[in-house]
Amino acid sequence: MATANASANRAAPHVILGVHVVDRAHHAPGVQSVLTEFGENIKTRLGLHDVHEGYCSPNGLLLIEFIGDAARRDAFVNRLTAVQGVEVKQMVFDHP
Repeated sequence: MATANASANRAAPHVILGVHVVDRAHHAPGVQSVLTEFGENIKTRLGLHDVHEGYCSPNGLLLIEFIGDAARRDAFVNRLTAVQGVEVKQMVFDHP
Protein backbone atom coordinates (compact mmCIF):
# COMPACT_ATOMS: atom_id res chain seq x y z
CA MET A 1 0.00 0.00 0.00
CA ALA A 2 2.83 2.42 0.82
CA THR A 3 4.27 1.91 -2.67
CA ALA A 4 0.97 2.81 -4.34
CA ASN A 5 0.68 5.98 -2.24
CA ALA A 6 4.27 6.94 -2.99
CA SER A 7 3.59 6.58 -6.73
CA ALA A 8 0.39 8.63 -6.48
CA ASN A 9 2.17 11.40 -4.55
CA ARG A 10 5.18 11.53 -6.84
CA ALA A 11 5.52 14.86 -8.62
CA ALA A 12 5.36 14.97 -12.39
CA PRO A 13 8.71 15.44 -14.13
CA HIS A 14 9.81 19.01 -14.74
CA VAL A 15 10.16 19.40 -18.52
CA ILE A 16 12.00 22.21 -20.31
CA LEU A 17 12.05 22.31 -24.10
CA GLY A 18 14.50 24.38 -26.11
CA VAL A 19 13.07 25.32 -29.49
CA HIS A 20 15.56 26.76 -31.99
CA VAL A 21 13.95 28.55 -34.93
CA VAL A 22 16.02 29.39 -38.00
CA ASP A 23 14.80 32.22 -40.24
CA ARG A 24 12.14 33.39 -37.78
CA ALA A 25 10.48 35.72 -40.28
CA HIS A 26 9.45 32.76 -42.42
CA HIS A 27 8.94 29.99 -39.86
CA ALA A 28 7.45 31.85 -36.88
CA PRO A 29 3.82 31.56 -38.10
CA GLY A 30 4.07 27.74 -38.19
CA VAL A 31 5.67 27.67 -34.74
CA GLN A 32 3.03 30.03 -33.33
CA SER A 33 0.27 27.79 -34.70
CA VAL A 34 1.68 24.79 -32.79
CA LEU A 35 2.16 26.87 -29.63
CA THR A 36 -1.48 27.93 -29.81
CA GLU A 37 -2.65 24.34 -30.37
CA PHE A 38 -0.78 23.17 -27.25
CA GLY A 39 -1.32 26.33 -25.20
CA GLU A 40 -2.89 24.50 -22.25
CA ASN A 41 0.37 22.53 -21.86
CA ILE A 42 2.69 25.54 -21.84
CA LYS A 43 3.27 26.77 -18.30
CA THR A 44 6.13 29.17 -19.12
CA ARG A 45 7.41 30.51 -22.43
CA LEU A 46 10.52 32.64 -22.83
CA GLY A 47 11.69 33.94 -26.20
CA LEU A 48 15.34 34.80 -26.77
CA HIS A 49 17.00 36.31 -29.81
CA ASP A 50 19.98 38.56 -30.46
CA VAL A 51 18.99 42.21 -30.81
CA HIS A 52 21.30 45.22 -31.15
CA GLU A 53 20.69 48.72 -32.42
CA GLY A 54 19.81 48.33 -36.08
CA TYR A 55 20.05 44.52 -35.98
CA CYS A 56 17.71 41.69 -35.08
CA SER A 57 18.90 38.10 -35.45
CA PRO A 58 17.02 36.02 -38.01
CA ASN A 59 17.19 33.06 -35.61
CA GLY A 60 15.53 32.65 -32.24
CA LEU A 61 15.29 30.41 -29.25
CA LEU A 62 12.21 29.60 -27.16
CA LEU A 63 12.43 28.01 -23.73
CA ILE A 64 9.20 26.26 -22.83
CA GLU A 65 8.18 24.74 -19.52
CA PHE A 66 5.81 21.98 -20.64
CA ILE A 67 3.16 20.31 -18.50
CA GLY A 68 1.25 17.21 -19.49
CA ASP A 69 1.90 13.54 -20.03
CA ALA A 70 4.68 12.08 -22.17
CA ALA A 71 2.34 11.29 -25.07
CA ARG A 72 1.15 14.90 -25.24
CA ARG A 73 4.77 16.14 -25.01
CA ASP A 74 5.81 13.80 -27.83
CA ALA A 75 2.94 15.07 -29.98
CA PHE A 76 4.01 18.68 -29.30
CA VAL A 77 7.65 17.97 -30.16
CA ASN A 78 6.63 16.10 -33.33
CA ARG A 79 4.40 18.96 -34.49
CA LEU A 80 7.14 21.52 -33.82
CA THR A 81 9.86 19.56 -35.60
CA ALA A 82 7.54 19.17 -38.60
CA VAL A 83 7.86 22.94 -39.08
CA GLN A 84 10.75 23.70 -41.43
CA GLY A 85 13.69 25.37 -39.68
CA VAL A 86 12.81 24.13 -36.17
CA GLU A 87 14.93 21.98 -33.87
CA VAL A 88 13.80 20.88 -30.38
CA LYS A 89 15.92 19.69 -27.44
CA GLN A 90 14.47 18.37 -24.20
CA MET A 91 15.54 18.44 -20.57
CA VAL A 92 13.50 16.23 -18.24
CA PHE A 93 14.07 16.44 -14.49
CA ASP A 94 12.46 13.60 -12.56
CA HIS A 95 11.69 14.29 -8.92
CA PRO A 96 12.81 11.67 -6.41
